[in-house]
Amino acid sequence: MAKNKLIEKLFNLRRVHLSDRNFILIVSSIVGICSGMAAVLLKKSVHEMHHILTHQSFGENFGIIFYPMIGLIITTLLAKSLYKESSVGHAITDILHNIFRNNSNIGKSKMYSRIVTSIFTVGFGGSVGLESPIVLTGGAIGSNIGRKLLMDYKTKTLMIGCGTAGVISAIFNAPITGLIFSIEVILTGVSVANFVPLLISSVSAAIISSLILGEEVLFSFQIAEDFQAQNIPFFILLGVIAGFVSIYFNQTLHQMEHLMEEKFPNRYKRALVGGLLLSIFIFLFPPIYGEGYESIKALLNGDEGSLLHRAELFEGIIPNTKAWLFLAYIIMILFAKVIGASLTLSSGGSGGTFGPALVIGGLTGFSFARLVNLLGLGNLHESHFILVGMSGVMCGVVYAPLTAIFLIAEITGGYTLFVPLMLVSAIAYTTVSVVNPDAPHVSALKARGDYLKGDRDMQVLDRLNINKLIETNFVTVPVKGLLSDLVDAISVSKRSVFPVVSERGRLKGIITLDQVREIMFDQEQQQKVKIENVMMQPPDIVDYGERMTSVMRKFEKEDAWNLPVVDEKGKYIGMVSKSRIFSVYRKQLQRLNKEWVGN
Repeated sequence: MAKNKLIEKLFNLRRVHLSDRNFILIVSSIVGICSGMAAVLLKKSVHEMHHILTHQSFGENFGIIFYPMIGLIITTLLAKSLYKESSVGHAITDILHNIFRNNSNIGKSKMYSRIVTSIFTVGFGGSVGLESPIVLTGGAIGSNIGRKLLMDYKTKTLMIGCGTAGVISAIFNAPITGLIFSIEVILTGVSVANFVPLLISSVSAAIISSLILGEEVLFSFQIAEDFQAQNIPFFILLGVIAGFVSIYFNQTLHQMEHLMEEKFPNRYKRALVGGLLLSIFIFLFPPIYGEGYESIKALLNGDEGSLLHRAELFEGIIPNTKAWLFLAYIIMILFAKVIGASLTLSSGGSGGTFGPALVIGGLTGFSFARLVNLLGLGNLHESHFILVGMSGVMCGVVYAPLTAIFLIAEITGGYTLFVPLMLVSAIAYTTVSVVNPDAPHVSALKARGDYLKGDRDMQVLDRLNINKLIETNFVTVPVKGLLSDLVDAISVSKRSVFPVVSERGRLKGIITLDQVREIMFDQEQQQKVKIENVMMQPPDIVDYGERMTSVMRKFEKEDAWNLPVVDEKGKYIGMVSKSRIFSVYRKQLQRLNKEWVGN
């Protein structure tokens, strides 16, 4: 009660002193601050866990090889037993599903569950990134703050966008990237009025990150050399290669997920087998342990030898004297990273493809530039191609070209490489779009019938709950009854349709008034004609809890006006009518149009 009174006082204060616009701006800054703190907490926790577990070598502690498997098993245990989540990967899919299907309501537990599970997945060596789980965390923070403040659907969705912008801004100290990511991937049709709250949230989170972390951001690099226009042909070729690498990554992940689910339906077995395979890959190629940003930093800084640290099988490779062998080693790491990330996610790990895409892109750019230089075809600045490759592969994996371009521009402290960034990202995006026009998260949503972006009519229709539209004033008749029983039902009913049910209440058919109009007053027929002989099968049947879009397809296909609703056992619950759906739909559309116009 005291809590409700406090909220009521806050709302009274808002009505008196604040306009709706100013209130949203204040809340967006709060969302940004909370999201920034969540991003910092996750980053610090994972890196501290990483340091604790890896300060020894394999020779000193051979148990290190099993850390990834242990992390995946703990993650699966937490997700299944504590947080009751069926999956802890693919955060963007989860966010968009809640926006389209759950009125922009994201569960409270997701404000912290992905932080905890990511600590064990990535901190223990899972070869994925932190960006995906922290994006869901930020979205959940925005959604729950919006719900607590009784915001409407449109404003809650905006708060989700503010949360996702904030976490990306904080984790990379890149406020423009956070803003663009939210607009490009999470939201659509953002007006100028909504642009400002996103900007405020992104900047607020970046400030929090800077105050707590200082220069200790997830990834940063300062470019020393200028962009050279004569290298444009090589950048064009890199764009094509980045596109094909992105396709390879997306398809490998997709196939690995299906394979692991099919072969190991038990989640614990999947984590055990996948974790063991991942541990073997990490033993063979240590740079794929965890996020992998350290490897990219080493290549950018010319510290190539550090990539051979812990690589017991490749100790004899010296980058400066065995350049071709080192190049082959880097290419093997590239492919191993793809497999490692796919194994981590398909085995139930908590993470995403955002981070691996950047690492794989950096390895791709380095391998390409080093190959050109070794062949004597040019004298390329390898750091430029590492950074531009990161943008290209990230663009091809996440399908977010603007986010990829501005991320690299911001983390390098300027726009020196803006032209090649745009060029490579555009080519990579075009390449992947030819193979699959939809981003992986969009394909997943479409396969489940959840993708409604840009279709307002479908968004309005799909928000209707079929369970709340069921009409129960239809009089039922027993399947073993006679026509006289139907006549009795007709005398007390105001409807022209009569569901026929068994003794256990299961639907057996329906009877319409038109079917029996000519014989219903014949006294002899009333005692002879059996219900089961005059009933017919309904045009279609609606399942309890079925999505409205599916229900309307049934109405349109059968040209029906009334359809029966049954539960999972076939028991009759009631009827749903097209006219009632249209009536509620019009009211919902009018209400939402006011929200869209008002925002």
